[in-house]
Amino acid sequence: MSQGLITAAYIIAAILFIGSLNGLSSQESAKRGNVFGIIGMIIAVIATIASAQVSGLGYITVAMAVGAGIGVRLALKVEMTSMPELIAVLHSFVGLAAVFIGFNSYIDHGVLLGAAKTIHDVEVFLGIFIGAVTFTGSIVAFGKLSGKVNSSALSLPGKNWINIAALTASALLLVSFVSGDLGLTALIIMTVIALAFGWHLVASIGGADMPVVVSMLNSYSGWAAAATGFMLANDLLIITGALVGSSGAILSYIMCKAMNRSFISVILGGFGNEEFVQEGGEEYGEHFETSAQEVADSLAAAKNVIIVPGYGMAVAQAQYPVAELTKRLRDKGKNVRFGIHPVAGRLPGHMNVLLAESKVPYDIVLEMDEINDDFPETDVVLVIGANDTVNPAANEPGTPISGMPVLSVWESEKVVIFKRSMGAGYAGVQNPLFFKENSEMLLGDAKASVDAILSNL
Repeated sequence: MSQGLITAAYIIAAILFIGSLNGLSSQESAKRGNVFGIIGMIIAVIATIASAQVSGLGYITVAMAVGAGIGVRLALKVEMTSMPELIAVLHSFVGLAAVFIGFNSYIDHGVLLGAAKTIHDVEVFLGIFIGAVTFTGSIVAFGKLSGKVNSSALSLPGKNWINIAALTASALLLVSFVSGDLGLTALIIMTVIALAFGWHLVASIGGADMPVVVSMLNSYSGWAAAATGFMLANDLLIITGALVGSSGAILSYIMCKAMNRSFISVILGGFGNEEFVQEGGEEYGEHFETSAQEVADSLAAAKNVIIVPGYGMAVAQAQYPVAELTKRLRDKGKNVRFGIHPVAGRLPGHMNVLLAESKVPYDIVLEMDEINDDFPETDVVLVIGANDTVNPAANEPGTPISGMPVLSVWESEKVVIFKRSMGAGYAGVQNPLFFKENSEMLLGDAKASVDAILSNL
């Protein structure tokens, strides 16, 4: 394939990638956005393989076949509830690829002199640094999201100084590497530092902020891909990496604003965050338990109903009976809507995808800012598997979620909370909502509970 055709294919692919991001900005156009992304990637891969600069087509074909097989296997096997940790793992692969490509580009490249060599060395150094940070950071995020690692924030003595020391040492190694004093030794030392820095960066962020971390790591993987594009002189990889990096950064910023978090603090591993002391012995009073029959009676008498889903709904796979409950209530003339917190679930947009998958109409799925003022006029709120996002403790100082905007469900006439137990949420904070006079607990599996309500409605 001629260079002109390859350039044209790259331009078309880049346009499709931009269209993909635009399509993914809303539920109605998300499918179209995915199709654009798939087509753009197919064009990009074919054009790259057809380039005269690419050799070893047999090896590439085998690698693609193996990768495609693994990808299809994961796509068929992984549940929607496991998507956050799967995405974290995929981010780690991007980071690791950037590290390998960086070392290869340093060891095996053409003759470079003067400014060209300096630019290349900086590209290699930054590409490996970002890739290493992304790799270990994503591994830690996977561990926290999957429950294999404690979700609480790690707080080493002088943790902020540790981060500053790591960045300072890396900057000094960059100068030494570019000047040629240490060469490969500088790269290896920096890689070890970056791997440790990435681990510490994400380990220092608490569970309440993990949705932001996933988005942040997405941004890091994009910048790692862009750095790889510079090393390989691949314009499309630079464009694609920049798109992913910038969109991930923008999403992280939007989520930080929605959670009343400092964007700089989160991306620097909780830099400047105060340490919180949990008082586990605090008493909130007694909770009141209810039954599926009583909840069905309350819904039958209600006019306005709001459903607030959370990660527990995803774990129980209760979205389909919830959609059926919504349909049945609407058929009876009830005003049923959904309230979605920006960080509901463990992935941005997680709840929206689950509800769309179960055919809940888009127009009744509202964001927190759109629905928060309507709770005082609501007869019944069903909180299904949510915890931290409806926790009044966010309005009090001294907790890991202090200052985070939450859905004010307690302002409604009645709140029914679907939970397996009275345990604390992902952030490890007890929820005073469970003990309020207008709150009732429907304990047990959310899917079974909703099915029981349907049978009694």
